[in-house]
Amino acid sequence: MTTATLQRWQQRLTGFTTALGRTSAWLALLLVLGMMLVVTLRYGFGIGNIALQESLTYLHGALFMLGIAYTLAEDEHVRVDVLYQRFSPRTRAWVNLLGTLFLLLPVCAAIFWLSLDYVASSWRELEGSANAGLPFVYLLKSLLLVLPALLAIQGLGEILRHGLTLLGAPLPGHDDHTGEGL
Repeated sequence: MTTATLQRWQQRLTGFTTALGRTSAWLALLLVLGMMLVVTLRYGFGIGNIALQESLTYLHGALFMLGIAYTLAEDEHVRVDVLYQRFSPRTRAWVNLLGTLFLLLPVCAAIFWLSLDYVASSWRELEGSANAGLPFVYLLKSLLLVLPALLAIQGLGEILRHGLTLLGAPLPGHDDHTGEGL
């Protein structure tokens, strides 16, 4: 495979998770508006609605589960490494490549595998809320499978990105987050 082909695949994978992340960011606005509505109805009019309150939980879960791969794509995830910020770009690429291969992807596989029966059971029962809330708990639980799948997709993009860095190939339009690290 040529470097140009690897770059295209890296851009496609990252483009997918970036587009999904930017789209899911709108869930934050819906979450804020929904919370304002719940508070206004509850304290302004004495009206409580369990389904509306549960919808906020669904939005909150979806926001984080769908946006986590975007955070990785933008290299904005939390780093607790006092040495990383001092590493050369090549050393950072090695750290990120090995971390993705030996930590991120195995954790994604474990989350997916451990969640599979839990989600399947919820789908078999078409699980709903136990207290007159939303009838779609099985859809919310499905995000437990979507999360590792999206992270794995972006993980493959990260492997390509860091591999290309190690090969000396420039990546168009990617910001180098040089000053980061705690």
